[in-house]
Amino acid sequence: MLSMLSTLLLCATLSAAVPADTVRTPGARPVERATMYGLGWANEYDTYLSPQEYRGIEFRLSRESLRRTPWGGGRWVRQTFFQGYANYTHNHVDNNNALGALVNWNWGLLRDFPVADGLRLQAGGLADLSGGFLWNFRNGNNPANARASVAVDAAVGAVWDFRLRHVPFCLRYQLDVPLVGAMFSPHYGQSYYEIFSQGHAKGVVRFTSLHNRPSWRHRLSLDFPVGRARMRFTYLWDVQQAEVNHLRTHAYSHVFMVGFVKRFTLIPNSLLKNSR
Repeated sequence: MLSMLSTLLLCATLSAAVPADTVRTPGARPVERATMYGLGWANEYDTYLSPQEYRGIEFRLSRESLRRTPWGGGRWVRQTFFQGYANYTHNHVDNNNALGALVNWNWGLLRDFPVADGLRLQAGGLADLSGGFLWNFRNGNNPANARASVAVDAAVGAVWDFRLRHVPFCLRYQLDVPLVGAMFSPHYGQSYYEIFSQGHAKGVVRFTSLHNRPSWRHRLSLDFPVGRARMRFTYLWDVQQAEVNHLRTHAYSHVFMVGFVKRFTLIPNSLLKNSR
């Protein structure tokens, strides 16, 4: 399974956005928005709660907005990406279950690099903010562990617009990698009572980088028209892992998502008034 997924990494190198050539009116800003719903496989591991991996199903939703800016000749795209998931997992002996949930918000800028007819590459950076929890049903003193992090991500991607039998398609890929940031983590064996009631909070917020939080998120999607609507199928491989305060955690997700894409152009009020 992992070898097949690794092959997907080599299929593309860099994220898609609203094409620059769609900017036909000075001051107009093309916008692309997509809402997606997905179901897939989850793998949770948190040594604060248990030395075992928990595997099960996950439901995820996301909403993305891509808006072209006037900067750099219209080559910069502002991206907002929000996602949330809930998963229900069990250990390998099937005598305990866990419930996990997390919300994640990204905001940033991507630079467009046209390289061929219909093909564009992108690179940029994102602000990355996450918060959630993992609940272990059988634990007594420490039944849950909170998750909170902030990071600056590097983002690269590619988009290919092509046609099959005169039908327009759009193939997209994006990779996000958190480079530097901070995350909350209790120490090994430390209870939340000690942190919040006794004030033993020293060291529970730690600096993170590639050395202790090697994580990444891949998105590969295909857009195509269905009647007057535009549908999107997406495969998401989300790998979030860390080793902080002598605790190891990971949350792996393989999710297939489906949704619809809406494209439109924002016209400034000044242009609308002049056109009247």
